Amino acid sequence: MLRVLTLSTLFPDATRPTFGLFVARQTRALSDLDDVAVQVVAGIGLPPWPLSRYAHYAARRSAPPHEARDGIPVHRPRFRVLPRLEPLAGRALARAALPLLRTLPIDVIDAEFFWPDGVAAMHLSDALGVPFSIKARGSDIHYWGTRPAVRRQMVAASRRAGGLLAVSAALKASMIALGMPQDRIAVHHTGVDLDLFSPVDRSAAKAALGIDGGLLVSAGALIPLKGQALVVEALAALPDVTLLLVGDGPERSALEARAAACGVADRVRFLGNRPHAELPTLLGAADAMVLPSEREGLANVWVEALACGTPLVITDVGGAREVVDRPEAGRLVARNAAAIAAGVREVLAAAPAQTAVRQSALRFSWSRNAEQLRRHLLSLSPSGERAGERGSRSETVSLEIPHRIPRSQFLLGNPSK
Repeated sequence: MLRVLTLSTLFPDATRPTFGLFVARQTRALSDLDDVAVQVVAGIGLPPWPLSRYAHYAARRSAPPHEARDGIPVHRPRFRVLPRLEPLAGRALARAALPLLRTLPIDVIDAEFFWPDGVAAMHLSDALGVPFSIKARGSDIHYWGTRPAVRRQMVAASRRAGGLLAVSAALKASMIALGMPQDRIAVHHTGVDLDLFSPVDRSAAKAALGIDGGLLVSAGALIPLKGQALVVEALAALPDVTLLLVGDGPERSALEARAAACGVADRVRFLGNRPHAELPTLLGAADAMVLPSEREGLANVWVEALACGTPLVITDVGGAREVVDRPEAGRLVARNAAAIAAGVREVLAAAPAQTAVRQSALRFSWSRNAEQLRRHLLSLSPSGERAGERGSRSETVSLEIPHRIPRSQFLLGNPSK
């Protein structure tokens, strides 16, 4: 039995059911394997009182410290985050989690985001003497990797990890450019529930929504990074096309104003955050899923849309070329309204069959994702080595236990480390 500790600050709870849902789904698939036991530590960062009383932190404060999700134990230790002192977060998470982890049986730590999870995993590995892996997902590399004090810690953790994962080949290249060891990085694509996300009768789905003509869906947090404002602007050049915005965020008011200014307010619907179970119908009803992100790793919603038979109009970022691998899968466009409108027109004119679009998603599955993750983590654990199941160096690397940091220095948070 391989005993895995999944360390992830991206993980859903009752108040944030879609937060880090892709990590929860991957964890469940891994736990479903007969020879793997998983526990989750989903640390919650909170500033000191009285800042922690702000409404912004209400959902985090109310999350239970312990619960079971899909039969998997989930622990949520609170750790201190301080405005403008983000480089301290990795050590703070490790310090908060360590007392709990000393009580749990663990063969390997699986960190699901580079910051602060991956850096915390490095410190916990030192304290507990167990190997660790870190998975990069996109913003951890593209955003946090631009912050010098954080980047130094991330690169240090990458060099001491037993193995590294990237959600796309493009993200792997970005990791290498930061100075992370190329021979330790394996590409680990996301999965998709191919039964849940499947084609629907598009005409009937549109009719149920009260929509005639073309339909676009843009699913993601309403933040500048995702570029929904550009889709709203593009709509002015796409008569008889309606846009559904699925998600919420600080840009909602600005987007409503932009829609009014562009004269398309009557063709833009703000649906807010929707339960994940509703997403297949919304994606399946659309003629295209449009998301002109500034940066991504490999967005789950890309694959979910394709599984529903809905082509993509997305920017050429992250692993986009690994997903839009054929004309039926959609178009890669420049990040401006004119290019987005042109891409949508091409997709609407081509009208690819849903079954042809879905072919691009069939290589993504949670069962395949889980089996690849199991092999990767098993290759890092001493039990895997004894069983002769260590992977080749092109997939993962041999386990190297780093030198221990004295416990007194670890607990005091010596900044020299």
